[in-house]
Amino acid sequence: MKSIALFLIGAVVALTSPAAAAQLFDTRAGQAFMVDADTGTILYEKDPDILIPPASLAKLMTMEVVFHAIKSGRLTMRDTFLVSENAWRTGGASSGGSTMFAELGSSISLEDLIQGVIVQSANDGCIIIAEGMAGSEERFAEQMTQRAREIGLEKSVFKNSTGLPAEGQVVTVRELVKLARHIWKEYPQFYEFYGQREFTWNGIRQFNRNPLLRMDIGADGLKTGYTEASGYAIVGSVMRGGRRLFVGMSDMASENERAEESRRLLDWGIRAFEKTELFAENEIVGEAKTYGAEKSHVGLRAGGPLAIFVPITNRDRLIARIVYKGPVVAPVEEGTELGTLKVWIGDTLSQETPLYAAESVGPGSLYSRALDAVEELAIGWLR
Repeated sequence: MKSIALFLIGAVVALTSPAAAAQLFDTRAGQAFMVDADTGTILYEKDPDILIPPASLAKLMTMEVVFHAIKSGRLTMRDTFLVSENAWRTGGASSGGSTMFAELGSSISLEDLIQGVIVQSANDGCIIIAEGMAGSEERFAEQMTQRAREIGLEKSVFKNSTGLPAEGQVVTVRELVKLARHIWKEYPQFYEFYGQREFTWNGIRQFNRNPLLRMDIGADGLKTGYTEASGYAIVGSVMRGGRRLFVGMSDMASENERAEESRRLLDWGIRAFEKTELFAENEIVGEAKTYGAEKSHVGLRAGGPLAIFVPITNRDRLIARIVYKGPVVAPVEEGTELGTLKVWIGDTLSQETPLYAAESVGPGSLYSRALDAVEELAIGWLR
């Protein structure tokens, strides 16, 4: 791999790292991760890659599988699912867990099941969906893990649809935040359910367990969870002042602490950062060296304007590197993805953006190709 260091402290702006940001903000949560939704800037992290039991946060993945099936045309909101005895006993009222009180042997529309799972955290609703889609909850959990890999969750493993304790079922707060942001981007028509304050089913009115929704801070999602092993957890989002943040937090001691800590971190994320433009649309970000081409270098640009959110106080140094496999062999077509712009704020990799060829570059003359071959022979081994 070849990299070109761009020390942007003078040319662009001086910045602070999320590692440094962790010194500006302290939380009682054992694990935490927060990002800006639009730019993907990492605003805060605290041990975000530790594997933890997901508890009811696993239901985010359950719903992603459902939303994906609807978007691809395999399901509709009008489809109905049968309430099996297993779903009724394992997730119903007698189980002592979260339930939508589905009646044994009844049929429920997918739209009602989705609201039951999202608003009421219904375990019976999850199992009903899992059995209806995959034949058994175990096979549905395999689909959850497979789908997690497809959307870029590399560590999360699911063993059931509910998040009830199961050996080997693990997630990270970083991946939960990535999942939440994915749901928001890919399924906006379904994301709205996460802001629904209450849902009445079977004559029983239940309220959304997400404490952020009752705080008048612009919150509109997503989910809470609890296990003895990982404490109280939450994945939440706020939209305020034209900005959206996603946060994941785990290992808190109580419901009150979960509500207080998540609000504090989101409030700080909204107030303590300002947006800084790095590159305008179509602006050349840097160059990649070419091989056997009519030009020695090809310009690189992002797919659109680039921006990052910067802590207002305690600014530090920003470093960006263009990383690519090089030299790039001609011919090169305009728009070909050639590398990545990686932006560090302090010691933390805060942003990664694909870079594309800004122009087409044809093959060079026989003489220039020969010179490139000699150069590669001489110095290529040093890379």
